[in-house]
Amino acid sequence: MPRPTPPAAFAFAAFLLPILQAQTPAVPTTPAAQGADDPFLWLEDVGGDKALDWVRARNAESTKVLTATERFTATQNRILSVLDSTAKIPYVQKHGPHYYNLWTDAKNPRGLWRRTTLEEYRKPDPTWEVVLDLDALGKQEKENWVWHGASFLVPDRTRVLLSLSRGGADADVVREFDVATKQFVPDGFQLPEAKSTVAWRDRDAIYVATDFGPGSLTDSGYPRVVKLWRRGTPLASAEPVTEGKKEDVFVYAYRDQTVGFERDFVFRGVTFYSNELFLLRSGKQVKVDKPDSATASVHRDWLLLTLRDDWTVGGATHAGGSLLACKLDAYLGGARTFDVLFAPTERTSLAGASPTKNHVLLTVLDNVKSRVFALTPGEQGWTRTALPGLPEFGTISASAIDDEEGDDYFLTVTDYLTPTSLMHGTVGKGAPTPLKSLPAFFDASGLVVEQREALSKDGTQVPYFLVRKKDCPRDGKNPTLLYGYGGFEVSLTPSYSASVGSCWLTQGGVYAVANIRGGGEFGPKWHQAALKQNRMRCYEDFAAVAQDLVAQKLTSKPHLGIQGGSNGGLLMGNMLTIYPELFGAVVCQVPLLDMQRYHVLLAGASWMGEYGNPDDPAEWAWLRRWSPYHNLHADTFYPKVLFTTSTRDDRVHPGHARKMMARMLEQKHDVLYYENIEGGHGGAADNKQAAFMSALAFEFLWQNLK
Repeated sequence: MPRPTPPAAFAFAAFLLPILQAQTPAVPTTPAAQGADDPFLWLEDVGGDKALDWVRARNAESTKVLTATERFTATQNRILSVLDSTAKIPYVQKHGPHYYNLWTDAKNPRGLWRRTTLEEYRKPDPTWEVVLDLDALGKQEKENWVWHGASFLVPDRTRVLLSLSRGGADADVVREFDVATKQFVPDGFQLPEAKSTVAWRDRDAIYVATDFGPGSLTDSGYPRVVKLWRRGTPLASAEPVTEGKKEDVFVYAYRDQTVGFERDFVFRGVTFYSNELFLLRSGKQVKVDKPDSATASVHRDWLLLTLRDDWTVGGATHAGGSLLACKLDAYLGGARTFDVLFAPTERTSLAGASPTKNHVLLTVLDNVKSRVFALTPGEQGWTRTALPGLPEFGTISASAIDDEEGDDYFLTVTDYLTPTSLMHGTVGKGAPTPLKSLPAFFDASGLVVEQREALSKDGTQVPYFLVRKKDCPRDGKNPTLLYGYGGFEVSLTPSYSASVGSCWLTQGGVYAVANIRGGGEFGPKWHQAALKQNRMRCYEDFAAVAQDLVAQKLTSKPHLGIQGGSNGGLLMGNMLTIYPELFGAVVCQVPLLDMQRYHVLLAGASWMGEYGNPDDPAEWAWLRRWSPYHNLHADTFYPKVLFTTSTRDDRVHPGHARKMMARMLEQKHDVLYYENIEGGHGGAADNKQAAFMSALAFEFLWQNLK
């Protein structure tokens, strides 16, 4: 069984860029002085009246400019019709005999949690049984609940720990729910709002990592204390299990509930890219001896290790990005001989591994194209067989349906022009069969997809995807949108986007996605090439892709727009400040921008493994080079910018976007800003908000690139 979902720090997403001015001004370097001379610190007061009045004034200015056109209304309605469409694929998760789905549409903006059987699910119009109506619950309790997930007790599968967020923030409340009675359990387990991680120990006890009061959180704002909480007792009396350090990212405990293989673990996230795993035995923690940068998981009697760095052990050297397997008991007994389930090459990387009962489904990126294999252990080692009947192009994700019951799996297949489909198969029983598919939300008949490469400043070939009309003129005047992320080993692979297709491509726009360093397209080394002091490489890569689009005469500066969010928002901020001459418009969403104070704002400290520590003068020297907030100049002509963020984003502080906007206004640059009051790090709490925010971006781009 999988471990519980860790805090959202590990679900983070994308940002950064290159070169600097010839002279770097003196800046404070001690922790006490960080940002002390910042005139816009007051905008970090998230819910303060003065700050929110400023936000409302900026929102009013932006809506006046962007929402008054017929095009905006048509775009918003088009996107909302897709998000609320009853033809969407209702993705499911199996628990016991039922397949559960969270469904949102116009009538159910917050969602219906419902279930069905596989026999029903195969039908074009399944019969669903509603388990919980989130809209009705929110109305009854006068809360704007947003679904954050459900953790089932195994093998019972009737008791659930439900996580619900107010307005979409990372922090949530946890409440015990009975799916048989469809009611919250009276006097059941309940946790107040916090960035908690919870897991069942058994029916009458759960592991809890939460805010236990002063001193119980890490510098990143996540739990560092784990306790075992028994039913019928107050949380205050829960038994201590373990504690991490204040400078850790987070700590949590969980039970592997696989029948016949039950065991308990403690996971300690030391940094974003290093961790420790302990097996709990007789009240003691037995450390799984592995490289701290490797990730360990357990499936039945197997230990699986995913490496981030090269590792020499047992007389062999295994490359970073490899997936290794060994029997757990043998490993704990000192064995260090592994079966190599995957070893990377220069252009292949591990995209995912999902164990079924008797196999492991392995998804590989081969030059950013997906390949899926079934791995099977035997007396002579593991054998590898390609899954039959899969497309040559596109993104394929494979996931086991129930790793206790059998070898069934789901496949999701998608690319830029083909509507996403869901397939069902069983390892060893032929090709998977189609289950569900999106309708064609836009006419792709006149469109083509290319994969190209651009030459970065240091000679590295950087791939990117290009989607355009077949007869696209080469006159440098095509409105072009270039998207990027470039961080946290996140890969940008082809996917079907009804909004991009219907609101951009079919309207005459060109769309490009850059696979720059910092991402995971070619494994850990591709990511590590742009870490910390090497961060400029991902910005140089993105600039190279932009320059290649211009060199092809597909577009030119007045017609080239860029977009990115989160870490991709940092990317946008740096493209703005370092390469203002390349672009006509920038959409910068839920961004990091102040790299002097990012580590003291919300979850920022958890990302120092990616960016560095501003309190260290040596590291601030490189951070200063690509801190957009510190590299704005009144006498530089910048492209037009739209910043968007969310008041309820408790991962990336909205103060980043607020302060950048305020400084650009002060310097009299052409800039717009919109802050959604709800939405968390995703920027929207429901489909209507998501459609509005997306339509703002498209309208801004069309106004400034056409």
